Amino acid sequence: MTVITKIKWVDYVVFGLSLFLIFCLVFDSYIELPRLIAWLGRWHPLVLHFPIVLLLLCVFLGLTNKKIPKLLLTLAVIFALVTAISGFFLGKETGVKGELLFWHQWLGGGLALLAAIWYWLDGVSIENKILTKILQVAIIGLVFFTGHYGGMVTHGEDFLALPLEKREEKIPENPLIYKDVVGRILDKKCVSCHNPNKKKGELLMTSLNELLAGGEVGNTIIPGNPQESELIRRIHLPIEDGDHMPPDGKKPLDANEIQILEQWIAKGASDTLRLQHLEASEPLAGLIRNLMQPDPNEKWVRLPKVADSTILRWSSDYLTIRRIAGGVNALSVNLYKSPAYEAKQLTDLKFISENIVQMDISGIPIGQEEMNLVASCPNLEWLEIDQTPISDNELDTLKVLSDLKILKIYSTAISDKSIPVFKKLKGLQKLYLWNTKISSNALNELKNANPTLKIDSGIDEELQNTFVKQDSLSKN
Repeated sequence: MTVITKIKWVDYVVFGLSLFLIFCLVFDSYIELPRLIAWLGRWHPLVLHFPIVLLLLCVFLGLTNKKIPKLLLTLAVIFALVTAISGFFLGKETGVKGELLFWHQWLGGGLALLAAIWYWLDGVSIENKILTKILQVAIIGLVFFTGHYGGMVTHGEDFLALPLEKREEKIPENPLIYKDVVGRILDKKCVSCHNPNKKKGELLMTSLNELLAGGEVGNTIIPGNPQESELIRRIHLPIEDGDHMPPDGKKPLDANEIQILEQWIAKGASDTLRLQHLEASEPLAGLIRNLMQPDPNEKWVRLPKVADSTILRWSSDYLTIRRIAGGVNALSVNLYKSPAYEAKQLTDLKFISENIVQMDISGIPIGQEEMNLVASCPNLEWLEIDQTPISDNELDTLKVLSDLKILKIYSTAISDKSIPVFKKLKGLQKLYLWNTKISSNALNELKNANPTLKIDSGIDEELQNTFVKQDSLSKN
């Protein structure tokens, strides 16, 4: 009698949960949950794995004509119903439900109810194997589609998309600050919770107009006033605070990203503002340029390995070799003039030429032999050969250094003949060449050919004459 009572009690639980789930799905738009009941929905991600495993195990036993333990099927069904109901509770926190969340909830509810029907058929001992097999196959399909839609709600619509083409991550040379910088930050850290399919807090963050419209609070961003913008306030809340954005468990914004958002809002939160519209000294310009720089660790990950013992063995009082950063194989080489300098002090480093990223050999009496070694460093980005006896002939060797970004070559004998070499260095960003034989016309030609190249040619001649004139007047 006790056993029969226990079985009936479980039947009542399954029936009651099924009825409650149907009620939730049908009357979704009319239901408002108390705060404590809504909090129970946050357990959904924790419990959802139990019914998946248990149901699939039951299906496997059923399809292979093995006996399914009654306790196993009972637990699978109860967990499936509880998971579907908790998912409904969690979905109510979203506010407006998008298409993905709608289908995820109905598929999940259908899966749980189908499992309850299986439990009922098993309880009344209906011996219809074909019907049971169809039901079991349908459960497999619902598990797949429910999980797929759930994954898209959580991780985005391309959750299970084939990796056919990687999204272009490089920021353009002159980016639109909202589209190319701010938009990317929001896409990575915010849009997963604020999109048409998961409109948390009634807030959409997929366009500037939606940001300006705001959500439940209303003032998500206030152009020109980051301090009063709700977005910035929530970003700065302690991580344990329930209003912190993004919520605990999601990757937070780093310091640079937060400053970019603040500075962009302070500038008026425009979608037409470009990097070139900003003064070079403005903080926002510097933050964006830092963001545009590739991660050094990724850039140098393919360099050949160099042991610490090798670096120590080849370093001396006149030669310093060190790593650019801890744990990377990119090297910086500084050579100082010794009383008995020989070219082999530099040329002997040929075996680590691929690893040399920075080199300072200024003030050294180098010639073609040393310049050949410099040219054999394909990853060289920073080169200082100022105050050396090199001429146009030796400089021509450097035209193969496509990664060279900074070149200090002032106080040398180079002339206008070196301008074609500078033009070929497409990656060159800064050039220091005062006290050389390069004419003003040649400099203007170079500036026109590469407008983004920053050229430091010393004090402007007109400005220098002004200083001299003023100094002369003061002496008189």
